[in-house]
Amino acid sequence: MHILAGQGNPGAKYAGNRHNIGFMVLDRIAADHGFGPWKSRFQSEAAEGTVQTASGRIKLLLLKPQTFYNESGRAAGEAARFYKLGPDDVTVFHDEIDLAPGRVRVKRGGGHSGNNGVRSMLAHLSPEVRRIRLGVGHPGDKSLVMPYVLNDFAKAEKDWLEATLDACSRALPLLFEDNEERFQSEVMRLAPAPKRDPKQTD
Repeated sequence: MHILAGQGNPGAKYAGNRHNIGFMVLDRIAADHGFGPWKSRFQSEAAEGTVQTASGRIKLLLLKPQTFYNESGRAAGEAARFYKLGPDDVTVFHDEIDLAPGRVRVKRGGGHSGNNGVRSMLAHLSPEVRRIRLGVGHPGDKSLVMPYVLNDFAKAEKDWLEATLDACSRALPLLFEDNEERFQSEVMRLAPAPKRDPKQTD
């Protein structure tokens, strides 16, 4: 069993927000790979299914915590404890303002960079949990960050967003073949990021 936890806020009001790209990836994975229905478990919406890898099928539990973004680690931690899973058995998908739109990076270790949802995940799981950082860009001013991430993706962003969701779903098996770098490279090959804004970090 491996847990894929997305970060986001529950409810239709937030569904299209940049903060909810973690939920969006899980919805795409569930649809593409034929997962079972979403059910209420572990303070989350949860869906079970399997993904075919080079070494066989792996069972996955998708989690969309309903605890609100900043407390998402409580739900993921509850599920991990129930299945007696360690940090190598959990992957967290979340938005990343310090990456340009469409950039995707895999990370283990390090801090939360002021992201309270990541802070919660690291506190309830482990600082070494694997994170898939999904770039949404930075509004340019620290005071604008909260309204920026709590706003919906703009229409002009839909192309790269759809491409990124699709690429993460298609490349997913690589995450379970001890090849995080290849997963990252394959996502970027399938969904090249838009032309980079020089004000945004890599």
